[in-house]
Amino acid sequence: MNSPANVVSLPAFLSIIISLPLVVSHCSRNTPPLIFNFGDSNSDTGGFTAGTGLVAGYPYGRAFFPRPTGRASDGRLVIDFLCENLDTRYLSPYLDSLEPDFTNGVNFAMCGACALPRFVPFNLNIQILQFKLFYNRSLELRAKGRTNLFGEEDFKNALYTFDIGQNDLSGSFGALSYNQVIEKIPSFISEIRDAISAIHLLGGKNFWVHNTGPLGCLPRELAIRSNLNASDFDQYGCIKSMNEGAKEFNTKLNALIQELRSEMEDSTIVYVDMYSIKYEIISNSSSYGFENPLMTCCGYGGAPYNYDSDRNCLTSGFTVCEEATPHISWDGTHYTEAANTIFASKILSTDYSTPPLEFSFFCNNARVSST
Repeated sequence: MNSPANVVSLPAFLSIIISLPLVVSHCSRNTPPLIFNFGDSNSDTGGFTAGTGLVAGYPYGRAFFPRPTGRASDGRLVIDFLCENLDTRYLSPYLDSLEPDFTNGVNFAMCGACALPRFVPFNLNIQILQFKLFYNRSLELRAKGRTNLFGEEDFKNALYTFDIGQNDLSGSFGALSYNQVIEKIPSFISEIRDAISAIHLLGGKNFWVHNTGPLGCLPRELAIRSNLNASDFDQYGCIKSMNEGAKEFNTKLNALIQELRSEMEDSTIVYVDMYSIKYEIISNSSSYGFENPLMTCCGYGGAPYNYDSDRNCLTSGFTVCEEATPHISWDGTHYTEAANTIFASKILSTDYSTPPLEFSFFCNNARVSST
C-alpha cells in the first residue's frame, strides 16, 4: 500500500477527471459503425479467457464491472471508452461461446498477441484469418436468408481498429541486443501492412491504428532488469533504450500508414500517437492526480515498482492498492481504468490523431483526405 504522503485523495482525482474535455458522440443509436478490433491485451475484452479457459480473478475488473471480465485491467479499456463515445455496446470477443453480441462488431484482440510469428494462436495473422472466416460465413448465411447478419456494405463501412506491437518489442528486448531489435522492426511492420491490406481487399476502407506506448516506462520491464546503470534511465525513470525502440517502431508504422494512404485512395486511415499520450501522463503524473507513476497498483515488493515476477497480480501473495489511490499501472504491464479514462479523453480530443478526425466521423460512412 502507499503511505499517506503519497496518496492523492479520490475527490481530488475525480475533479481532475471531470475537468477533462468531454467529447460527445454525434452518433445516434442507429448509426454507429460496426467495429472490428485487432490487437493484444491493450484491447482484449475477454478473448484470451474465452480461448484458453484461463481466468484472471479478482481484483481484475473491480473498478467498474465489478468482476473479472477477461480484461487486463481493474476496469474498462480504451476500446470500451471508444465504444461508449459512439453510444454502442462493448465489443464481444470472437471466441465468446456464451451469448456473444456481435450486433456492433467483433473483437479479435487477444492477450499476448504479437505481429510475429505467423500461424501461432492468437497472433495477428490468426486474427485476420478468423476475421476472414467470420466475413465469409456471414455473407454465406445472409445469402440463405439470415438477414440479422452483416452484409457486404456493412463490412465496407465498418471501422477496423488496430493496437499491436508491444509484445513483439517486449519479447525482442528480452532476448536480443538493441541493434537486433531495431533490425526486426520492419518485419513486424510488414505483418501489420499485410493485415490492413487483407481487410482492404475484402472492401474495408476505414482504419484506426494506434502506435505503441513507452515500453521502457512499464513497471514490469523496469523491475526485471537489474543490470542497468543510472545512464540507462531518462529523467522520469524510464529505460531509454526500450523507449527509443518503441519510437523507432512508431516511426516505421507511421511511414507505413502514409504509404497505405497513397495506395488505398478510397480509404480513411487514422494514425493515433498513443506513445505521446501515455508518456505525457507518466511524465506529468501529478498533474493528472497520480503519484508514483512507475509503481503497480496490484503487485508485490513495494517501491520503486511494486512488481515481482513470482508474486504478481496473476499469482498469489500480491497486495493491491486502495481504490481511492489512483495509479497509472495496474499490474506492471497493463493500465488502470483511471489511466485508460485519460488516454481515451486525449484520443477523442483529436490532438494526437492524423488526420485529426473525431471518432464519430465514422458514423457517417464518409471519406476525407488523410493529408
